[in-house]
Formats: sequence, structure tokens, C-alpha cells
Amino acid sequence: MKLSIALLACNEAATMRRVLESVRWADEIVLVDSGSTDGTLEIAEEFGVKIYREPWKGYGPQMNSSIDKCTGDWIFSLDADEEITPELGAEIRALLAGEPKFDAWWVPRRNQIFGRWMRHGGQYPDYKLRLFRRGTARLPEDTEPHATPKWSGPKGRLKGDLLHYQYPTLALYLEHMNRYSSASVPLVLRKGRGYRSTAAFLAMGVVNPALTFAKNYLFRLGFLDGREGFLFHLYHSVYVSWKYAKAWESVREGKR
Repeated sequence: MKLSIALLACNEAATMRRVLESVRWADEIVLVDSGSTDGTLEIAEEFGVKIYREPWKGYGPQMNSSIDKCTGDWIFSLDADEEITPELGAEIRALLAGEPKFDAWWVPRRNQIFGRWMRHGGQYPDYKLRLFRRGTARLPEDTEPHATPKWSGPKGRLKGDLLHYQYPTLALYLEHMNRYSSASVPLVLRKGRGYRSTAAFLAMGVVNPALTFAKNYLFRLGFLDGREGFLFHLYHSVYVSWKYAKAWESVREGKR
């Protein structure tokens, strides 16, 4: 059975060669690019990637666009800062050479943050639904950044790791969280939570982030990942707060 890789990019020259090398064995690689100017597309052309240039429409619509352009029997959705390990690649090929029991498969993702491979705090195994039969799974249109496809049917689990070089530096992490929290405002507003009253804002913008930190850093043993784990979980809880603060501000200023 033919496998397609659905990929997104925008100025990912620093990581594009690594991700494409890891899926060179796939039957087809489909890239939807949203305006790269740094050599990303030149690298993709070297690998024979099918390239489509489209303005950014939001993560869900953009990834669905890439998925819709795939022609393989099976699809693996991938981000430009990820890498399929040889073990996972071999497992996928063996699976598709037979008769897969399920139409969609969870993949364990291993996240590298501030130069450290995280093992706790919900960061491993960070299961993501990435492999699915064409025509089954899709992303919600109003999803937050870096969500994964959804499929309501039964799902299997693969064993090989998907590597995610998530945030190499603290500065990059903070920049991404600022951007992602802004991108999440429409979704927060549609859900109608966390900004309509002072009590709701305190619950979602203060209590919820504090509980998120406690859950991941303490109860899910995030403290075992050292200083990197502390910084990641601390600032992730701040990101949760930012989403609701920005939603409140947009309503107050009449932007929504």
C-alpha cells in the first residue's frame, strides 16, 4: 500500500533536510508551504517533494489542505521540526505490507525541549494520532496550533518513536507561546469561557494554569526532568493564562 507524508512548512530550512531524510522511503511527500523565503523550498525540491504554495489559513485548515492533496492509501501527518526514527519507519512499512487491523494509529512522540529529551510530565510517551487510512482522519477547522487529526473509530498503537525537536532555546519557546496564544484567541472566544466575568477569568486564567503546572510538574513527575522540566512546565502554565488574557483584551477593546 502506498504511503503519503503530509507536511507543512514556512521558513524551515534549518530542519527541512533532517525531516525529509527521515521519510525518504515514503511513496509521496506533499508539502504545503505558507511563504518560505529561506531555502526551504529548494531543499524540498532536492527530495522530489510535491510543493504547493498557499497563504496561512490556520493550522487545522492548512494541514487538512496537505492531507487532501495526498494520493496514497495511507497518510502520515508530519511537522517540519519532527523526524521519523528508523525504527518507526520500519514498523510503518511492515504494517502497511500486511493488512492493518485499524484505520488509524497512535504514535509515541519524544520531545526535546531546551536541549533535553523529556521523559516525564506528560511529555513521553506523548501519543499523537499521525498514521491513518486516507479518507478517515481530519483536523478540526478551529483547532489550536499543532493539534493532531481526529478519528472516532478504533485505533492501534505503534512502538517506534517520532522525534520532536520542539524548542531548542528558551527565547524560541517564549516567541512561539506568544504567537500560539494569539492564534488560540478565536477558539477561546467560540467556547465562550474565561473572559465573560471576573470569576470566569480568575478560574480559567489563574486557577487553571496553576492546576496545569501542579498536574504536570508534580503529579506527572515533571520535576524529574531537571531545570529544563521546571522551566517548560512553568512557562507552559503561563501560556495557558495568556490565551484567556488575550481573549479578554480582544473583547474589551472591541476587536471581537
